[in-house]
Amino acid sequence: MPELSEKQRDKLEKGDFAYVDQAGEGHLPLNDESHVRNALARWNQTRFESAETKESARKKILQAAREHGIEVSPDDKIMRQAG
Repeated sequence: MPELSEKQRDKLEKGDFAYVDQAGEGHLPLNDESHVRNALARWNQTRFESAETKESARKKILQAAREHGIEVSPDDKIMRQAG
């Protein structure tokens, strides 16, 4: 996965992240296929402010995976609703 420089990360819109915390910091970028794959792998390792924000991030990641043609196993933890 290509590393995002601070400058590249700053150019991303808030909507390019699966999760934006209350401080405005974006987590789990979804800007390209490799970052979507990384978000799939790290979603369950990420600390969220609430079950609702975790569920919202889960849905955004799955949508991004569909858009990039990434298959997700039905057995993957991200397939189960957060909460």
